[in-house]
Amino acid sequence: MRARRFGLVAFLLLAVLWPAASRGQGGSPLLGRLDWLAGCWALERGGRVIHEQWMRPLAGSMLGMARTVAGGRTVSHEFLRIEERDSSLVYVALPSGQRMASFPHVELTDSLVVFSNPQHDFPQRIRYRRLADGSLLAQIEGEREGRTRVVEYPMRRVPCDGGR
Repeated sequence: MRARRFGLVAFLLLAVLWPAASRGQGGSPLLGRLDWLAGCWALERGGRVIHEQWMRPLAGSMLGMARTVAGGRTVSHEFLRIEERDSSLVYVALPSGQRMASFPHVELTDSLVVFSNPQHDFPQRIRYRRLADGSLLAQIEGEREGRTRVVEYPMRRVPCDGGR
């Protein structure tokens, strides 16, 4: 009887604590503010399909990846990470065929995060904004040939099924 009661108590504790930890609430409150970014996002534009996926905040990081498909083949991909460093968030990107780049956060609200690295070639700023309808607006911005360029990626939430 005691073993059964212990098993029930252990199960109930896991049932209560596991979801909170997976939402980022057991770790960094700063990183947990980006819980809205977790999940799968997609954009179809100009014959291209872009998928971006983020894991929930856990253990001081969020891991992400992106893939652009055109003409039935992957034309680019990117490995992404948002991690907490010294009470700040840092966006780390490793795009296909390029060097890794880091962008510390410069703004964080309940629906917006902005990362910036003025020394990077392009982009120098990366923004993610959660819109009122539940969609996501990702933006990259920077100086290129003396002009400010902004590229917008309006994305909708999609099932995380690998793009099928």
